[in-house]
Amino acid sequence: MHLADLSLDRWRSTDLPTARRIAGLAADRAGGRVSAVEAVEHFGAPLHQVRIERDGQEFALVPGGTVTLGFDLDAWHPTPGQVADYQESLEQGFGFGPDLRAHLAQLLSPRRTVVLATVLMAVEDESLTELPADMPAVLAERGLRMPTSDEWEHACGAGAGTLFRWGDECPLDRTPYEDAEGPQHRPNAFGLHIGYDVYRTELTSDVTAVHGGDGGESVCGGYGNLLAWLPLATANRNPFMAEFVHGPDGDGLCEDFSTRPVCAL
Repeated sequence: MHLADLSLDRWRSTDLPTARRIAGLAADRAGGRVSAVEAVEHFGAPLHQVRIERDGQEFALVPGGTVTLGFDLDAWHPTPGQVADYQESLEQGFGFGPDLRAHLAQLLSPRRTVVLATVLMAVEDESLTELPADMPAVLAERGLRMPTSDEWEHACGAGAGTLFRWGDECPLDRTPYEDAEGPQHRPNAFGLHIGYDVYRTELTSDVTAVHGGDGGESVCGGYGNLLAWLPLATANRNPFMAEFVHGPDGDGLCEDFSTRPVCAL
């Protein structure tokens, strides 16, 4: 199997010797070295995580191919607790629709199928050092680029069609900021530390979307526990926050945002 042929479906059936060989190919292509190849459980079967160190920064291998992204609202059934929590938020004047499904329809990307290349993606996001429009040039000097929104969403969800990368539910008795041991802090299936802090706002090459957080707006604003967790939802593109970030009000606030560099293979 070559890197050009590597899809998530094929990667799931890869044995350890093949995974190590592919990791070596990716490291050579990126000019780095393999730092780890290990198996984790994913959808009830082993999935290999590959980490590659390049210029002092750790990257994870993210297989591509034909993948399904977005959240299927028609097939989703909220729990009674989620419905009740959103209703409390509505009564306090928060929310984008008369019910939770209508609210999510304003924020989440639709169900769709896309074709993505296999890439290396930084395990940790990094704070912007320049304005968003100038970051592609900054990263290009290091042989890197910003991810696309589709790449970010795929890397976060790793094939899971659930609301969050860990499932459809979240703790409703506390906000993610108050949950130091919550599921958001665990590495995802590819080994990325992603969708973990609502105070982080990750930017991609798509100016109509931001990911992984809302700058703490929901938590600080007291929107309600469920609404405080939703910025971490895999398919949440938060178009209202994106409009702020890339609009005149976001000028000069680059240190409050981050991105997750990609190394093309």
